[in-house]
Amino acid sequence: MTGVPEPISPDARQALEQELAQLRSERDAVAATLKGTGTDTVGDLADQADELQRVTETARLEARIAAVTSRLSEAATAPDSAPDVIGVGSDVTLRFADGTEETIQIGELANELEHTLATSDSPLGHALLGHRTGDSVTYDTPAGPATAMVLAIGAPPGSA
Repeated sequence: MTGVPEPISPDARQALEQELAQLRSERDAVAATLKGTGTDTVGDLADQADELQRVTETARLEARIAAVTSRLSEAATAPDSAPDVIGVGSDVTLRFADGTEETIQIGELANELEHTLATSDSPLGHALLGHRTGDSVTYDTPAGPATAMVLAIGAPPGSA
């Protein structure tokens, strides 16, 4: 991300809201199985281990709920990105070093658009944030540094 609140697409917002509802439901189900803290129950080590595992799971769910809630709140206060600057939700046409061209979307969630998506926290997506048409970006790949040139932001060239 760019360090400022980033907007999210309607699809990403919906996915995060669904995830939040599911996380809350899971948390409530796990929390309902926890024993009261004021009771003096005697149990074997397996019972104690199960209880500790449920406490750990509740804490994990709480942390993810806080992260999703924070992201949704941040997106609600984010300014609309300028149409000539790459941000979350931008369609970007790139020319890679090997001469190939591809249009991708910068998205919030990896499963939002499958193969035409670069998440904003991926090396390519992160490198593109804040750039404009004509800019060249460098990003890390498993094979080493790579470069791409921004050809267009918005609809692919010639598609108007």
